[in-house]
Amino acid sequence: MEVEAATRAYLDTLQGTARATSDAYFEGGYWLLIWGTLVTLLAKWLMLRTGLSARFRDWAERATPRRWLVPALYAAPYAVASALIVFPWSFYTGFVREKRYDLMSQSLAGWLGQQAIGLGIAVAVGALLMTVIFAVIRRAPRRWWLWGAAALALFTSLGTLIAPVFIAPLFNTYAELPAGPVRDRIVAMARASHVPAAHIYLFDQSRQDKRISANVSGLGPTIRISLNDNLLNQASEAETAAVMAHELGHYVLGHAWQLIGLLALVFLAGFWLLYRLAPAILARWGGTWGVRDVGDPAVAPLFSALAVVFFLVMMPVMNTLVRAQESQADLFGLATACEPDGFASIAMKLSDYRKIEPGRIEEFLFFDHPSGATRVRMAMQWKADNRVRPATCSPLR
Repeated sequence: MEVEAATRAYLDTLQGTARATSDAYFEGGYWLLIWGTLVTLLAKWLMLRTGLSARFRDWAERATPRRWLVPALYAAPYAVASALIVFPWSFYTGFVREKRYDLMSQSLAGWLGQQAIGLGIAVAVGALLMTVIFAVIRRAPRRWWLWGAAALALFTSLGTLIAPVFIAPLFNTYAELPAGPVRDRIVAMARASHVPAAHIYLFDQSRQDKRISANVSGLGPTIRISLNDNLLNQASEAETAAVMAHELGHYVLGHAWQLIGLLALVFLAGFWLLYRLAPAILARWGGTWGVRDVGDPAVAPLFSALAVVFFLVMMPVMNTLVRAQESQADLFGLATACEPDGFASIAMKLSDYRKIEPGRIEEFLFFDHPSGATRVRMAMQWKADNRVRPATCSPLR
């Protein structure tokens, strides 16, 4: 009863218009998932039905006599055309709606500039990935689904490795967190948890939006601890410690590697479905679209359309897997920072863009993190179970 009363006391701090706005923003996202899928399917259908994808392939074949290079050249106009077709939807969901809910701090020019950077990255990554995938299809026509999944899992691993060093700085400025109590606390927790803490970075997320975030990103030599300026400016020392201890938990518990392994299994299922479904669809409509077979780069819109539907269906499964990791990191963070009230109060601050108290089915389907109510209740339960501060926490303060 004491735990529930303490939990309710926190949850009741979000009332009236603030709670209604938070719920409306997050619940609107449910419909965005459906409409976003339909917009993507329409875009891919248009590229196939109008022959645009086939024309991109024809151009790439004229541009180079090297067959292996054709998918890489095709990737550039394909990525640009895809982005342009769905741009009105991207503009509404990524800029207009965010402004409407007062979550966006970026100007239109700034937003467009970062969209352009993202498109450039998509072209480069798409060229590499399509070169590998279509090489696999040509060389292993009976097992390409298996090797294709392995290749995508490898790309995911490499992306996790290089993103903190080469990708993230394209969007934000990273600098060493200044010396002071916050840094000292993070360093102490990191060392106690055996997490590399030679560098702790602060990045300027506030130039884009008002969201609080932090991470321990990278793999091996690129591991780095980062937090954004929104967290530093909006949170107390106790709240910041709770967040950073949670992020350290992801590293200590090996969640990055676990997630890559889980994604590899999801990729395997997805590629197997492509292997089974794409040839049958091409047998029916491929001639109309100008797509020869599954080894033709012009099939990319069909692959993408099937993948979008597959990942929408898989979303509750993926959310559950990620949510389980987040819950583990929450428990680790509570035991490391020993700041249950800081953890609870920062969970409430996240309610600006996360529904605080969803139903069970709602949380299962749509939440890739535990809801605010779940997290506050966990914090209050931990507080009740640890009335005397554990000795392991005292060196961290």
